[in-house]
Amino acid sequence: MSYRVQNIITCKPLRTSLPPRFTPRVFFRCGSCRNRIGMDGNDISLASEVLVGDRELLDKKIAAIRSGGPQKMQVIADFDRTLTRYSIDGQPGQISLITCVGSHGLLQQGNPEYDAKRQQLYEYYHPLEFSPKIPIEEKTKLMEEWWGKTHALLIEGGLTYDAIKQSVANATIAFREGVAELFEYLEERDIPVLIFSAGLADIIEEVLRQKLHRSFKNVKIVSNRMVFDSDGCLVSFKGKTIHSLNKNEHALDMAAPLHEQLGDADGPNNNNASVKNRTNVLLLGDHIGDLGMSDGLNYETRISVGFLNDNVENSLDSYKRSFDIVYLNDTPMWGVVELVSQLC
Repeated sequence: MSYRVQNIITCKPLRTSLPPRFTPRVFFRCGSCRNRIGMDGNDISLASEVLVGDRELLDKKIAAIRSGGPQKMQVIADFDRTLTRYSIDGQPGQISLITCVGSHGLLQQGNPEYDAKRQQLYEYYHPLEFSPKIPIEEKTKLMEEWWGKTHALLIEGGLTYDAIKQSVANATIAFREGVAELFEYLEERDIPVLIFSAGLADIIEEVLRQKLHRSFKNVKIVSNRMVFDSDGCLVSFKGKTIHSLNKNEHALDMAAPLHEQLGDADGPNNNNASVKNRTNVLLLGDHIGDLGMSDGLNYETRISVGFLNDNVENSLDSYKRSFDIVYLNDTPMWGVVELVSQLC
């Protein structure tokens, strides 16, 4: 049975890491999870507000995914402000998108002239990206144009891999608590994690290296990928351009293979067909548009988790209608870790 239709009802916020009926039925095997959550998963000292629209429907989805087993499950996640925190020490965290510059964007290419040119592109195209007056076909062409010009500026401006490493080292960016434990738990069960981003896979991988200090063989970055010469200078991009309007399962066929430096030598399986055969999906995102990441996948059951980080009062109703579970106020990832333990 397929559970695509969401019949959302209004419910009161619950002060817990998961809805009350979410009591994990399996034990955590990794020590880091055990320290944080406890063997029964009921430590609510890490609790944050969580909202569920239709609890009965959600219970059915949980049961359906559990009955399918780990071999039919995959996790699809947005990167910026979903896996990473929205704010750090009271300041907005930076994001990895190369179209964002200045205080919001992570990448500084070491050439102020070209950083300024990227800023000019941002000021022109960003309002067009969210304009309700532009048809989607025209807007898609504009986004391809924006990303293409930005990629050209990075090459022309002499971006180096050293500049990427330094940008990440200097960046105000951090993963939500529990992300490493979530990846570890999924890795132990051979459940793939697809991180979708309209940014750069090379930047995301460097953030993983510097902030989590390890790699995960089950993690695949579906994003734009760079090609560097022997001196570490950017010379081109692999694959077709992935931008904000085509960031979905169709992009699997456009994305270049996982960066060989991130996975193990005998590492991750890059067979896209095997991923598409996993028809039970846990989707994580911070924007309603992230629900489109599963477009192109003929899934049977999907549980969607939304992270509503800001403008809560104005966005709450739309998030409740769109996501199965909504976490508020930049919450840690522990609730998702508990949920995954149930699904497995």
